[in-house]
Amino acid sequence: MTLIDEYGHYINGRWVEPDAGRYDDIDPATEEVLGTAPDASTWQVGSAIAAARRAFDSGVWSGLAPEQRAKCLTQLGTALLEQADDIYALAQREWGCSANERMFHVEGPAVMATHSGELAVEPVEQEIDAWGASGTTLLRYEPLGVVSILTPWNFPHTLNVMKVGHALAAGNTVVLKPSPLAPLAGLALARIIDECTDIPPGVVNVVTPSGVEASRLLTTDPRVDMVSFTGSSAVGRDVMAGAATGMKRLLLECGGKSASIFLDDADVTDELLERVLFESLTMHAGQACILNSRLLLPDSLHDDVVDRLAEMARKVVVGNTIDPSVQMGPLISRAHLERVEGLVELAVRDGATVVAGGARPQHLDRGYFYEPTVLTDVTPDSHIAQEEVFGPVLTVLRYRDDDEAVAIANDSAYGLGGAVWASDVDRAVAVARRIRTGQVSINGTIAGDAPFGGFKQSGIGREGGLIGLHAYMEPKAIGVPA
Repeated sequence: MTLIDEYGHYINGRWVEPDAGRYDDIDPATEEVLGTAPDASTWQVGSAIAAARRAFDSGVWSGLAPEQRAKCLTQLGTALLEQADDIYALAQREWGCSANERMFHVEGPAVMATHSGELAVEPVEQEIDAWGASGTTLLRYEPLGVVSILTPWNFPHTLNVMKVGHALAAGNTVVLKPSPLAPLAGLALARIIDECTDIPPGVVNVVTPSGVEASRLLTTDPRVDMVSFTGSSAVGRDVMAGAATGMKRLLLECGGKSASIFLDDADVTDELLERVLFESLTMHAGQACILNSRLLLPDSLHDDVVDRLAEMARKVVVGNTIDPSVQMGPLISRAHLERVEGLVELAVRDGATVVAGGARPQHLDRGYFYEPTVLTDVTPDSHIAQEEVFGPVLTVLRYRDDDEAVAIANDSAYGLGGAVWASDVDRAVAVARRIRTGQVSINGTIAGDAPFGGFKQSGIGREGGLIGLHAYMEPKAIGVPA
């Protein structure tokens, strides 16, 4: 199955020609046109919403037995694994996925879809203890209705599958709008759903408008019950304002400026630094909200760690990810490349020192590439230490003691992720408990299928696991006589 194709919109189980023309989808590594995507007017987006509304109200999905919904989602997971190589080929070309990132962009989403099928059969009703009840109280979770899903360009397939899977597992119908910078990811998912699953028509709809007004309809239309959004905090605030007109339910996963803290007893091996380099700097060219883009070091470790990280950063192979030896691909667009360049230039003017990178690679004359960059001599309140760069830029900050490390980590408008590295695990956990953020790893321990989301301007709500499933549902309390 070739997924790089010319698609229409996917509405009510059929492919529909666009009513607003087409726009180019650019390969960020070559700057060439990869293909075109269908644009949409507000009317056509409205027709997708109408299809989702009819499908929900008819009960063709929410009325199915949970086991039947689970079967469909398991079919999707199986199909995504079977099409893994074709998905990877699309990921390399449309958003610059490299070989060392494939699991996150390709196989991971297939597992997510299968897990959504497992969540679909979780009990939705239970007895609870309720103070003052004269009988028995049942707590029941019910689907919300129509969910509009707005996803970004950085991990498009992963986020499309995760959000669609959870929304469907809860019994909702959806309208998915992927980013105009990665539209084929969403349309390819629609094709796999259409050809490889028994999901009924109208349950999943995919439209790819490029205009603001057509996109905004997905946050304001009264037929939409919930908006699930991943993207920048600035756009998240606009989504929140639009959804407020109808008091829609919201799930917002927004920006991050997370801190990785080395405590002074950390065993700083080369393996540790290689992992930190990937998780803080080079993963998807730094285009991930969860990256720990601030590194906090005590004076006793600072100079040695910076020197070793800088040497490693200079050795990262940057280029077109169709080359399997490439470790880091391009930024998504010329505009984004210029933004990252501007932020580094501003940091230097503010007193930062570039110890690695800080420019476009000289050996690449095409594509939106930027060198892995490490900055030191940065103050916690500087622009580069506060602003989400969303590029391969690591900001290093010094601290004196654990209290100051926590204070610097919390000195941010964001609170999405974080990490603590130490030999004394109890001490590391004590530090982690004081960081105002949605998730913290200790010595690289990942929290698994735990609720994912952020504090402060990193978002509202959680995705992942049973809590993530319930985010797409409405709780109802039922009092039953004794």
